[in-house]
Amino acid sequence: MPAFFTKLHRSESPEASATYTPSMRLFIAIPLGEAVEVELKRLTARLRPAAPHLRWSSPQSWHITLQFLGNTNEEQYPRMLLRLSALKAAPFVIEFEGLEVFDRAGVFSLSVRPSPALVTLQEMVVAATHPCGFEPEDRPYHPHISLARSKSANRGPNEQAFIRGVENLSRELRRLMDRAGKRVRLDRFTASEFRLYESHLSSTGSKYEVKCRFTLAE
Repeated sequence: MPAFFTKLHRSESPEASATYTPSMRLFIAIPLGEAVEVELKRLTARLRPAAPHLRWSSPQSWHITLQFLGNTNEEQYPRMLLRLSALKAAPFVIEFEGLEVFDRAGVFSLSVRPSPALVTLQEMVVAATHPCGFEPEDRPYHPHISLARSKSANRGPNEQAFIRGVENLSRELRRLMDRAGKRVRLDRFTASEFRLYESHLSSTGSKYEVKCRFTLAE
């Protein structure tokens, strides 16, 4: 095994697996603080009865995405790990803005404040991965945590059914907002690391495996 991979295995995250496996679908994200997870569990448990037709994400899948990489080949992987490990950024505070809905996308989420420190880290990550062949998205960065989304069955087989599905979904999402209330206060937390995740698709939703951790330090 190359010395680089050995070094990653001996990092502060012994459970992380930095070994390449074929057909990996990867993304880079910040994990949530434990206290925030507890608060979100309480909130989503209260909201679920109001939207039984949505697919609710599991607490294990909650994160703040920095960049979605997608399929990664064997040449890109070690180069990308090396460049990410060279990033230097200090820990910073994550704050939340409130609940939001994306009607046509069918997503119910918690908005994250795009602080200068968070945006800077996201830009650093994108700049680090770009030379490895990963293209940045062409839309502005909008940090959030996806809590629930529509099931494909709600969309319908044709245009009219799709429109009806969107309208029904919109009403369901708005009911969620009414039930949650206009002000949802969650404690801030300090981001001390970001992670490289592999996404495993399944019939019950995506499962995420930590491939490597990158510590934020002064």
